[in-house]
Amino acid sequence: MRQFICAGLTAILLGSCGVVKKKTTYADGPPTVSVVATDSVAASVEGENTPAGEGAYTDTPGPEETVRAEAVVRTALTYTGTRYRYGGTTRKGMDCSGLLYVAFQEHDFPIPRVSREMADAGRRVRVQQLRKGDLLFFKTTRRGGKINHVGMVVEVAGDDVKFIHSTTSRGVIVSSLREGFWNYAFVKATRVF
Repeated sequence: MRQFICAGLTAILLGSCGVVKKKTTYADGPPTVSVVATDSVAASVEGENTPAGEGAYTDTPGPEETVRAEAVVRTALTYTGTRYRYGGTTRKGMDCSGLLYVAFQEHDFPIPRVSREMADAGRRVRVQQLRKGDLLFFKTTRRGGKINHVGMVVEVAGDDVKFIHSTTSRGVIVSSLREGFWNYAFVKATRVF
């Protein structure tokens, strides 16, 4: 009976908004996100295959969008270190979509509460077009093939993209899209501003 309970709890945690830890070794270091600075080449991250001109959002942000994105990012960063809690939206604990939901709500910008629904909001952007406030979506499990994790870009420095999110093991943290697991699990990015 105890084994069934442990198995059930494990399945819930892995199927939620968390991270499945896996041991990965690389002979030449972890893979990186390749950013190509031409309009005709799609990003080289697996799953990011929107050709230029097909729904890709390329506008230069206006001052209002930039200010709003900066404010939401700053708010999200105040939750760094908050523990993970499935369905949580408070400083006592939150999941990945709860973190973003709260950060956007504090600035009167409504977004869906669930990562799968967030993925349908906004316009799709390519990796080389990312900027602060853009949302990153991931599939962290092999089963189901559905988006189950979301993060928000907090910094873009060359080809290194840092994003904030909440993981089951470490709570609210900032990670890099260059990290092997996140690079592999990345599906798409959207812009809601």
